[in-house]
Amino acid sequence: MNPVYEKLEKCLESVRKITDFVPRVAIVLGSGLGDYANDIKVECEIDYHDIEGFPVSTVPGHAGKFIFGYVGDVPVVCMKGRVHYYEGYPISDVVLPTRLMKLMGAEILFLTNASGGLNTSFCAGDFMMITDHIACFAPNPLIGPNIDELGTRFPDMTHVYDEDLREIIEQTARENNIKLQKGVYAQLTGPSFESPAEIRMLRTLGVDAVGMSTVVEAIVANHMGMKICGISCVCNLAAGMTQNPLTHDEVQAAANEAAPKFKKLLTESVKKF
Repeated sequence: MNPVYEKLEKCLESVRKITDFVPRVAIVLGSGLGDYANDIKVECEIDYHDIEGFPVSTVPGHAGKFIFGYVGDVPVVCMKGRVHYYEGYPISDVVLPTRLMKLMGAEILFLTNASGGLNTSFCAGDFMMITDHIACFAPNPLIGPNIDELGTRFPDMTHVYDEDLREIIEQTARENNIKLQKGVYAQLTGPSFESPAEIRMLRTLGVDAVGMSTVVEAIVANHMGMKICGISCVCNLAAGMTQNPLTHDEVQAAANEAAPKFKKLLTESVKKF
């Protein structure tokens, strides 16, 4: 058996020893949404440490547990704290949680993150619905022997971000008077923030927001046939676009400030999925 798939099955076995909850929607909570679970009807929590072989986040502001419960009547699993490639984990471990949530039963993946804005019409605190993505320097998580149990060798990437889900999110934003930008998100490896020259390169490529997560998760979710959507909270303008140096504290503070609207958009959208 493929060792990556074998590890995945052991993680699923660990989860099923604790709960048989079957989610419909999987939510990855980025910076600023860590306490989102306070707003759902929680049925069960599982600490990442209690799952055999599961990678554990080391980033400040990222707790480490799965939250199972309901948003309205929709059964969800929330990933409270994600693992990033820059923490030193192999890319197969970085995407393991996404694959695991699919094996738990999730059909939809709602990705969220904090990002730097490249589009000059964006302001700190804006929300950007992801319409497409670019991976820069982050290894493709499907490299290596294909895991046939999960998906095809050469998955199509034409429509990664589901158009029906995007329409629901746009409608929800309008109904709640929440400003919603749209654009292309790029994932770089981090952990250093991008240089001004890298930002100029990304802007030339048509990128609107940049961060250190999300794309590799979307790739494996697409590989497994999940419906995917994503919202990025633009927490600052990227390097070289202002005179201010970038800090993680700044990102966290901006994400926290935008969190109430972010939660509203997330909750009301999921209720319609």
